[in-house]
Amino acid sequence: MLPVPALHASHAGIWLCEPGAAPVAISRGEAVGRAAETPVILLNAPLIGQRLGYSDLSGLDLLELWAFLFPARFVVPTPKGLAEALDVPVPAREMDVPAFLHSAAQAMIAATARADWTEREGAWTAAQALHRLRWPWAPLVGPHIARPQQAERWLFSRLPEWEEQAPRPSPRPLSLDPDAVQERLAQLAGKQAEPRPGQRDYAEAAARTFSPRMARDRPNLLLAEAGTGIGKTLGYLAPASLWAEQAGGTVWISTFTKALQRQLDKETLRLAPGDETHRRGRVVVRKGRENYLCLLNLEDALQGGFSGRAAILAQLVARWAGYSKDGDMVGGDLPGWLPTLFRRNGTTALSDRRGECIYAGCPHYRKCFIEHGVRASAQADIVVANHALMMVNAARGRDAAARPTRMIFDEGHHIFDAADSTFALALSGQESIELRRWIIGPEGTARGRRRGLAARLSDLASYDAEGAIAIEQARAAAMALPSDDWLKRVVAGEPYGPVEALLAAVRGEVYARSEDGRDADAGYGLETELADPDGALVDAAMAAAASLDALLRPLNTLGKRLEAVIEDAPDWMDAPARARIEGAIASLVWRADLVSGWLALLARIGGPADPDFVDWLAVDRFEGREYDIGIHRHWLDPTRPFAETVLKPASGVIVTSATLRGGGDWNSAQARSGALHMEQEPARFEAPSPFDYGRQAQVLIVTDIKRGDVGAMAGAYARLIEAAQGGTLGLFTAIRRLRAVHARIADRLARAGLPLYAQHVDPMDTGTLVDIFRDDPRASLLGTDALRDGVDVPGHSLRLLVMEGVPWPKPTVLHAARRLAHGGSRYDDEIIRARLAQAFGRLIRRADDIGTFVILSAAMPSRLLSAFPPTVPIHRLTLDEAILSVSERLGFEMPLVHQAEESGMSQL
Repeated sequence: MLPVPALHASHAGIWLCEPGAAPVAISRGEAVGRAAETPVILLNAPLIGQRLGYSDLSGLDLLELWAFLFPARFVVPTPKGLAEALDVPVPAREMDVPAFLHSAAQAMIAATARADWTEREGAWTAAQALHRLRWPWAPLVGPHIARPQQAERWLFSRLPEWEEQAPRPSPRPLSLDPDAVQERLAQLAGKQAEPRPGQRDYAEAAARTFSPRMARDRPNLLLAEAGTGIGKTLGYLAPASLWAEQAGGTVWISTFTKALQRQLDKETLRLAPGDETHRRGRVVVRKGRENYLCLLNLEDALQGGFSGRAAILAQLVARWAGYSKDGDMVGGDLPGWLPTLFRRNGTTALSDRRGECIYAGCPHYRKCFIEHGVRASAQADIVVANHALMMVNAARGRDAAARPTRMIFDEGHHIFDAADSTFALALSGQESIELRRWIIGPEGTARGRRRGLAARLSDLASYDAEGAIAIEQARAAAMALPSDDWLKRVVAGEPYGPVEALLAAVRGEVYARSEDGRDADAGYGLETELADPDGALVDAAMAAAASLDALLRPLNTLGKRLEAVIEDAPDWMDAPARARIEGAIASLVWRADLVSGWLALLARIGGPADPDFVDWLAVDRFEGREYDIGIHRHWLDPTRPFAETVLKPASGVIVTSATLRGGGDWNSAQARSGALHMEQEPARFEAPSPFDYGRQAQVLIVTDIKRGDVGAMAGAYARLIEAAQGGTLGLFTAIRRLRAVHARIADRLARAGLPLYAQHVDPMDTGTLVDIFRDDPRASLLGTDALRDGVDVPGHSLRLLVMEGVPWPKPTVLHAARRLAHGGSRYDDEIIRARLAQAFGRLIRRADDIGTFVILSAAMPSRLLSAFPPTVPIHRLTLDEAILSVSERLGFEMPLVHQAEESGMSQL
């Protein structure tokens, strides 16, 4: 047994276990003292530290040891999850956890001696590096790892290289045989699958979209609403995979959430059962560049770019990179809990978040995870992407021949939101300083791998005199953009340069228009419509526009010079150099388009409004602290550019969802999917869910919780969770109320053996919180919008869903404009019904699920109840009656709750 104590803390208590001794309960002060004076074994140090009120807690974290020994292997970061992963007994009580941590550590270290430890390669070298960095586990685990007979290859020499392949020919025009589609569906579903008529009809309707289109800009478009349980994933995978094989083309499947992307990746295992290598060639998962590990950034971190705890994180990420399937750091096989163990999210510096990739100029270009994915997707049958990537590629794509012609948008009810984000524009302090850094590079004492235009295009500057002049002119013009500490200067009334002066004028206008100062003191972001601006703002906008125009001209000139060099290639331009310059052209076009958009936005100030857009001024704040200032522009209807850039160039598109109409009608589905902007009517398909909602679910509207009474709301949540014995998903529209409720009820539920987790409270990412919730049927989870959709928790782990109230839209400038343009309160009702339908969809995922949906609001209008399936029983009742109903429905004995305890909820 390791000669160090083990510590565990939860809302139910704190326990310490010395080696070979029984665990003892200790106070918070004692726990902090022991952890500060000697290393302790623990599980998830940030979470334990939060519960102890000791944010600097560190020690021998078993999750760090797992990440070192078993990189790219999944584990739920709880005692139960770790025990199941190690195949050892799960601790029965909270007080048994410290002793379990000792045995778990022993079992993990013992795994290094087993012949089936598949992650042995590179472990000894990594352990030596971690020992030099004073990683606490290094002296304990290092002696157990045998030194290899030959020097281990470094990570960058072990990773495979991609190979160039001939461009794929255009897909053959053909129509799918309906019988062949049904046969493929049967193969994917398996021999034991139960008959699903709705799924068969869905596959038949989906197959028709793969026929050749009849006219330009008129794709075969299908809007398909398939209720939960229909099996729509296999319903569209069957015709998609069959068409890809027969036509020799690629089908892109797009999701809104990373959770569904992971689920689709698993479902495609059916396309090549038992042959993962073959499936990887046929199915590729694609995300934005910022999601993937950048090998050049990692090398910089390993060679001294990171220090302290961040350097340890870099070593653990390097261990993972050698075993990762695709280098996906966000939602892939990198544990979501790993970055949070290091508090400051160092993984953001290990990806390309600023568009600074130097492409073929990178020494790791041929091993790059991103380039692997790009080339694999060009040859794949199925590409699983996301809405944002699909839209960005369509809007910025350079190669029209490589654009997908057959697309499936799952979670299609989110197309409007994804398009709203993709086609928006913001001239803000943060956006403009990023542009400055991209052009100029590091300034002052700045460290890191960041390079400016001059450094990235040094060979062009030495070859092309006009290009060199354009680079220098762009650099000089970029000096007028905001620089470090711009926000301090603006707030102090001392802006430097025309753009900072513009931001100062924006800030003054926003604060001047805040309602009698009340909004200014609330601590939240402030915004005001860009209408009737004062003279100071108009003058500042003109000066800023002149400055930006001076920047745009050399950027456009540089882009033309790069294209000229490509057309008349010099002797030194080999394939890598060509690829690097092509990448630079793409980046320049993106930045030039951004600056052009800013100029169009500034031209609007003091001039007539554009009816297609909504413009406003904003001061962004978080908990009272300002972090950005800017001018924003959104399309009034963002599905217009979506239809032009994505839908019209395609040959066949399926837009599908379980809640595509959002509880409304087909007009709503057409409006929010872009179909209204197409020349022809889309095909429609509807398949109601096969579940017996009248038996499996109920909706309870609690009528005696006073709005704004956080104490009463907390009491309701606690009693409902106790009645359901956990398995509860609580949804909030405000983070402040979520935190307040969690603080009041977490200890009470822990004493009853009911763990409670919460977004924006527990130091874990959303995906990890959902994994924990799914793994423990007695756990409950509180969250916001991110948990209302895309969360798949079938079975007993989710049996009660509680909403704090009606999910009214936030009254922003943008929402007000769209509300005015689309029918007033009717527009609000469509949004609320969609949110209710999406939330209800989390509850019943299988035919044997039983669940209750509770809304803590007497103000729930009856007109919104059409969001729920028509057979679901809906009752308005008191909290006490709701408690009884939940207990009886789920088969639990009604918990004894004393009146005195209830009256004291607000003091918990």
